[in-house]
Amino acid sequence: MIDRYVLDLQEVDEGQVALAGGKGAQLGGLSRVEGIRVPAGFCVTTEAFRRVLADVPSIDEQLAELARVRLDDLAAIRTLSAAIRESIETAVLPEEVASAVTSALARAGVQAAYAVRSSATAEDLPTASFAGQQDTYLNVTGPDAILRHVSRCWASLFTERAVVYRRRQGIDHRMVHMAVVVQQMVFAEVAGILFTADPVTGDRRTSTVDAGFGLGEALVSGLVNPDVFRVRDGRVVAETVAAKQRAVRPLPTGGTHTVEIAPDQQEQPTLTEAQLLRLVELGRRIEAHFGRPQDVEWCLVGDEFQIVQSRPITTLFPVPAAADDGNHVYLSVGHQQMMTDPMRPLGISVWQLTAMAPMLQAGGRLWVDATQRLVTAAGRTALLDLVGRSDPLTRDALETVLDRDDFLSLAPSAHAAGPSAPAAPKPPPIETDPAIVAGLIERSQASLAALRRDVETRTGPELFEYLLTAFGEHKKILGEPLNFQAIMAGMEATWWLNDQLLTWLGEKNAADTLTLSAPDNITSEMGLALLDVADVIRPYPEVVAFLQSVALLPGVDQDGFLDELPKFAGGVEARTAIEAYLERYGMRCVGEIDITRPRWSERPATLVPVILDNIRNFEPGAAKRRFQQGQQAAWDKEQEVLARLRTLPDGEQKADETKRMIDRVRTFIGYREYPKYDIISRYFIYKQALLREAKRLVESNVLAEVEDVYFLTFPEFHDAVRTHEVDDQLIRHRKEDFQAYAALTPPRVLTSDGEALSGAYRRDDVPEGALAGLPVSAGTVEGRARVILDMAQADLAAGDILVTAFTDPSWSPLFVAVAGLVTEVGGLMTHGAVIAREYGLPAVVGVVDATRLIKDGQRIRVHGTEGYVEILP
Repeated sequence: MIDRYVLDLQEVDEGQVALAGGKGAQLGGLSRVEGIRVPAGFCVTTEAFRRVLADVPSIDEQLAELARVRLDDLAAIRTLSAAIRESIETAVLPEEVASAVTSALARAGVQAAYAVRSSATAEDLPTASFAGQQDTYLNVTGPDAILRHVSRCWASLFTERAVVYRRRQGIDHRMVHMAVVVQQMVFAEVAGILFTADPVTGDRRTSTVDAGFGLGEALVSGLVNPDVFRVRDGRVVAETVAAKQRAVRPLPTGGTHTVEIAPDQQEQPTLTEAQLLRLVELGRRIEAHFGRPQDVEWCLVGDEFQIVQSRPITTLFPVPAAADDGNHVYLSVGHQQMMTDPMRPLGISVWQLTAMAPMLQAGGRLWVDATQRLVTAAGRTALLDLVGRSDPLTRDALETVLDRDDFLSLAPSAHAAGPSAPAAPKPPPIETDPAIVAGLIERSQASLAALRRDVETRTGPELFEYLLTAFGEHKKILGEPLNFQAIMAGMEATWWLNDQLLTWLGEKNAADTLTLSAPDNITSEMGLALLDVADVIRPYPEVVAFLQSVALLPGVDQDGFLDELPKFAGGVEARTAIEAYLERYGMRCVGEIDITRPRWSERPATLVPVILDNIRNFEPGAAKRRFQQGQQAAWDKEQEVLARLRTLPDGEQKADETKRMIDRVRTFIGYREYPKYDIISRYFIYKQALLREAKRLVESNVLAEVEDVYFLTFPEFHDAVRTHEVDDQLIRHRKEDFQAYAALTPPRVLTSDGEALSGAYRRDDVPEGALAGLPVSAGTVEGRARVILDMAQADLAAGDILVTAFTDPSWSPLFVAVAGLVTEVGGLMTHGAVIAREYGLPAVVGVVDATRLIKDGQRIRVHGTEGYVEILP
């Protein structure tokens, strides 16, 4: 029985979380690291916890009730968790459990003082640290007191803060169990915390040490400001010695108390340089053992460090794997593609196989290694200029790294930067000819039709071999020089107009109005087309009422609503209109670069709230009127600009040049959106074919469910189809990783040292209290902020301002119903900015933490010309 309920720490390793809990498993692993001293002790296992709970008759009912409580009902959580704690603390310990603990104490030393520490199975994990969520008791003496505190540790699994933390992490209370670590007490002279990577910047080469006098409880509880030391590459690079007025010391009779530090000691450093370097070296050993940066609690007794806890630092963004040990700089693809959420492995893999440039993955996101472009003067200048035009925050982050001469120096010559092919001569500018755009779209449509036809006849391994060929065709279409020239022609004309008209006329962002209702913009057409769908449905009140009921249903219950529509008057017409819309645009969805995301055709109910908003907020014929109004506004602006230019010196020449650029921008700027439409159309064809194979694997009992394939890479999926074998444990681990990645915020720039940089605005023209951003669509608008993170939850009224994290093309249908736009991520030529200009919406993007700082329903003023947002009283 003793082995079942109690294990010596030397018998535990980090693989035994289910038995010893997170802390116990980590300490057991630490005790095996050479040179690491861990205080002796034992672990009261989760088997003991389960045995105790078996005698608490009400516990199952209480846990079930707790699981049903809403996360925001803190009063109910507080009441229920207190009742559960009382049930556990007052439970009589079974004789076999009490005997196992007292026998372990007899072997370790009954008269010794101990630390009694909770060790939950969801604690100190790679994906969630649960730091401070359960209880620890110091300097506990005597078997009765230790048994009592073991029960308190069990009960602390249900403190209010622990319950809320688990709910936010998506962890079921009923699946978590508690072990308890009982360790001999260390009477530390100095104690603290060592982070083996900088927890703020993410720099893996910099360790941070917090230290205070006495027991570590003074630091953990915030009783004192610690000394803070930063150590990098074997040198102390920064130190702050605090005035440490208090310390926590043990009492002779058990427990602890707070004492005053003598005035002449308060500002003495807690550690010498030699001790710091030795401690950091111990941290590196621990980090190497566990394979990731660690948050280490330590004690200093005499001149010996003892380690009392180590857990992963769960807030660090992972670093892409590099092929060498040199310094690297990575740019976030998600910030450019307007999708900073994590992607599943199949989504990452397909994007890598179809992308025009090599891409790496880390933290469930895609990254481009920009190092080679940054080590040459010409490459650095060109990249900074390109990035700066689109996203000043990314440029600032890059410049922060490049300003450090020791990180990424310019190569002395092109040869020194490595072999490279001679630069291709720049092709001559293409003609301003609408037929070029028409031809590109026609070729794209023909290629898509061939793909649809050919993929239907392939199954099994043959399908995957065919898709690899199709990926090549995919890249060939996108990489056609004329395709790139057409995109750049529109962007360069935009830049020219904005730069020159600012210089000549003092007018900011003049191109915003000049590009209204530009032809061939598939994304803006998509938003207007949903207004036409609303026009079809509006005359039929029964259909409107039915759609309103659908919008209130949980997502899973919305499936099949299209089949229900014919039961209502006008339902056939409504279904026909929606299905026609899906035929053209149904491959789109939020986060569409990830092939695993559900498309509108797969979940058409996503569009219902937007359709209802359009029915409520617009009159019939709104799409046509809006497009015509945009055309007229662009024409009026063109005439105004040209007339003003003709009054200037050399005015006729300036006006002629400007007219040519206006014609050019209106010819090509709409096409800027088409290549993404082509990509996503192909992705939906790929996905439909791949899901057919996934269904066959489920039918063959190779997979548990179809969506398990989303957690395989494309080559792994291919192997599964070929061999009919899948690693279930790999899929489970990747699901856990994906959940953990969702809690991380990707930076705009990441270095190979792990430093995460998101940039800053270096501006002095923003009013106090206003939120700075990038102006991408001119004008000023005031209205109610609607903070919307899920398009399916949209509920918009005329005059509302959309505030969200990012907007890829799938958000465009919402743009027709709002008066302005604010996003956290974006650039001058990203999709949201292009469509905001197309619709004439004042817009500011790149507003850091906009969805947190702006509250839903607040009145705000968006300055789309100047680039800031005011929160109004």
